[in-house]
Amino acid sequence: MSEEILIRQGAPTLAGIKTGSLFPCPCDDREALLTDVRRLNRQLVPKGLCLLPIRFKDGQALLYLYRPAVLHRDLQDGLAQRILTQAGYACGGCGRCVAQLISYPPEDVQGFIDHRACDFKCAGLWKVYSDEERAQRLFTRFKRCTEDYCARWQAGSDIGQLAVAM
Repeated sequence: MSEEILIRQGAPTLAGIKTGSLFPCPCDDREALLTDVRRLNRQLVPKGLCLLPIRFKDGQALLYLYRPAVLHRDLQDGLAQRILTQAGYACGGCGRCVAQLISYPPEDVQGFIDHRACDFKCAGLWKVYSDEERAQRLFTRFKRCTEDYCARWQAGSDIGQLAVAM
């Protein structure tokens, strides 16, 4: 797995402005990818990040880069807890939820459920059902961050230099 994929897909999470990033990655060799994930985690974990393979299927892996402490905080939100309970998640804690969850604003998750993925106000990294202006600002911020991180990586920065400690 190249660092470029991680940077292109996870720059806002690496920068500490997004809780997590879920993304596909080509995977012809599961063991090689797991070796790469372990190598990357040796650099990421001290910075408060974790990279997890969630699923392997048809030559691709689904990876989740996230900040466990921030996800734990996000899951303390009352709306997030109600949504998870109503959806049948018996998380009880951050560690038990990670393989089942990705981080989106709880009000947009509720809108996605209520509207069955239709009638959204706008779409970017997720479908927006609540505060469109806030979401557009976030989408722009995430895009700029990704462009900046890609440029810094191409200029020679490695993943350890790009990951912000929190």
